[in-house]
Amino acid sequence: MAVQKRLIKGALACAFALMLSGCVTIPDAIKGSSPTPQQDLVRVMNAPQLYIGQEARFGGKVVAVQNQQGKTRLEIATVPLDSGARPVLGEASRGRIFADVNGFLDPVDFRGQLVTVVGPITGTVDGKIGNTPYKFMLMQATGYKRWHLVQQVVMPPQPIDPWFYGGRAWPYGYGG
Repeated sequence: MAVQKRLIKGALACAFALMLSGCVTIPDAIKGSSPTPQQDLVRVMNAPQLYIGQEARFGGKVVAVQNQQGKTRLEIATVPLDSGARPVLGEASRGRIFADVNGFLDPVDFRGQLVTVVGPITGTVDGKIGNTPYKFMLMQATGYKRWHLVQQVVMPPQPIDPWFYGGRAWPYGYGG
């Protein structure tokens, strides 16, 4: 009876933990004010004038950082976002955007990092990627989140000592 109670409690604890792990929320810094901000860069770039003023959320890898008077411009190679608004690792870039953030951001802290930005679309800007002309979508970032990659190391099981016998110890004296 006691074993059954422990099994039931363990199963309930596992089910509860599984339910909680399914609840992914978007951090407050990049939640934005719109319930469904625009996240499809291809659609925006096909008709950018239709989306000016609409809130958007994009994320990806910061390619370049330009500090300007009173603001910092992040050049981001965008990738799709997951349900928690995190950039999906390993996905190909969908295009590049400029995100203007008020204030000073140190390029050392952002270059090469993964970020998600949210804010209104303000238009497009002509620029270059290398020597190739490119039209960048421009947005005013009202919020941003820098993501930290966490690497988990899984250790393989240790080898079993061939001379160890895992049975019960001899209850009488020194062996037998």
